[in-house]
Amino acid sequence: MYRAEVFLRQLEPRTGRTTQQVVNFVLWPIAVMTVLNRVIVTAVNGAITDDFRPVYNAALAFWNGRDVYTADFNSVDPHYLYPPSGSLLMAPLAILDPERSRWLFIGVNAVAILVALYLLLRLFDLTISSIAAPILVLGAFMSETVTNTLVFTNINGLVLLGEIAFLLMLMRKKDLWAGAAIGLTIAVKPTLAPLLLLPLVRGQWKVFVTALGIPFILTVVAWPLASDPMDFVRRTVPYLLESRDYFNSSIVGNGAYFGLPEWLILLLRVVLAAMVVVSLWLLYRYYRNDELFFLTTATGVIMTASFLLPSLGQMYYSMMLLPLLMSVVLKNSVMRNWPAWLAVYGFMTFDSWWSNRWPTFGRAAEYTKSTLGWSLLLIVIFCVLGYRYLVARREGRLDRGIDPAYLLDPPLAAVSPAGEAETATKH
Repeated sequence: MYRAEVFLRQLEPRTGRTTQQVVNFVLWPIAVMTVLNRVIVTAVNGAITDDFRPVYNAALAFWNGRDVYTADFNSVDPHYLYPPSGSLLMAPLAILDPERSRWLFIGVNAVAILVALYLLLRLFDLTISSIAAPILVLGAFMSETVTNTLVFTNINGLVLLGEIAFLLMLMRKKDLWAGAAIGLTIAVKPTLAPLLLLPLVRGQWKVFVTALGIPFILTVVAWPLASDPMDFVRRTVPYLLESRDYFNSSIVGNGAYFGLPEWLILLLRVVLAAMVVVSLWLLYRYYRNDELFFLTTATGVIMTASFLLPSLGQMYYSMMLLPLLMSVVLKNSVMRNWPAWLAVYGFMTFDSWWSNRWPTFGRAAEYTKSTLGWSLLLIVIFCVLGYRYLVARREGRLDRGIDPAYLLDPPLAAVSPAGEAETATKH
C-alpha cells in the first residue's frame, strides 16, 4: 500500500494531475466498461434461472383478467410470489412482448442501481469526482448480487433504490418521502420491511403514514382487479412461511440441505439472534445521535439478520448491505478490519468454488459461502461493538460513548505513571 501511494505521488508532477485525478482516470473507464458488459452482454444473455418469466406471465394474466397465483410449488423453478399490489405495479410489463419487456426491465434496474449508488455517495457527502465513486460502481457491478440481479432479471435494483432513498430521506427528516420510498418496495415485496424499526426507534412517526399507506391503497385498488386475490393468501403466503432446502442461503435452508440436526440449526439461529439484539442495543444506546453511522450500521445488521435467520435468504439480497459497506469511509466504522471484508467476499463475490478435483469441498464452499459470510459479518459487528463497550466501561468513559479513545473530541486525557495528566495520542 505504501509503495502504491509513493508511485501515485510521483505521477503528480509528471501528469499535472492530483492523486485523486489519477485514480479516477484509471478506474472510471474500467467501471464504465464493466457496467456495459453486465447490462448489454451478461444480462441479455441470461441464465438457466429466469426470475422475469413468472413475473411477466403474472403481469400478462393480471392485465387480461386471468388467474395469477397458479404456480406449482413442488417444482424448483422460480415462482411468482408478489401480492396483488405488486401485480398491479408489474402489470405494465405486459404491454411489450416478453423479450423487449425483459430488456426494458434490465435497463430500468441498471439505471436504478446507478442512481442508488449516486444517492449512496450523497448520503456520505461524497461526489462523483471523489475516488469512492468509481470504486463503488466497479465493486457493485463486479459483485454477484448486482450481476445476478440483472442476469436473472428481478426487481432488486429498484428495491436498492428504495432503500437508499429511504435512508437519505430519513437522514434529512423528510419523513413522508422516506415512507413513500420504502412503501413502494413493500407493495411489491417485503424485503425492506424490517427497516421500519429505524423510524420507530427514532420517533419519526410520519414515515409510517406513507410506508404503510401506499401498500394499503395499492392493495385496495388491486384486489377487485385481480381474478384470484384470495389465492395469494391461501397458497402463496403459506409457501413464503416455509423453508426450502434449495436456492436458500439462510441457516435453516443450508442446514436442511446439509442434513444438520434440528437442535443445531435452532442453536445457531438463537446465538446469532442474540448477537443481533446486543449489537442493535449498543448501536441505539451509544450511537443513535451519530445519525449516519447509526443508520448505515443498523441497516446492515437488520438486513443481514433478515437474510440469515428467517426461512429464506438468497445471495443476491446482499445488495441491500451496500450502505454498511460504504460506511467504511467513516472513522468509527465497524468495517475497518480484515475479517469484515473476508465476510464481504463470502456474500458478494462472483467467484465460483465448484471444483472438479475436489467436488465435495467445492460443493460445500459454493453453497455455504454466503451463509458463512453473513454469519461472520454479524459476529464481527458484535465483537467490534462489544469490545468498544468493554474498553469504555473499563476506562470509565461510557458517558462519552464507546468510540475508541483516540476518536473522542477532545481526546481522552490519560494519567501517566508519574501522576501527571497527558493527552492520549495513540492511533
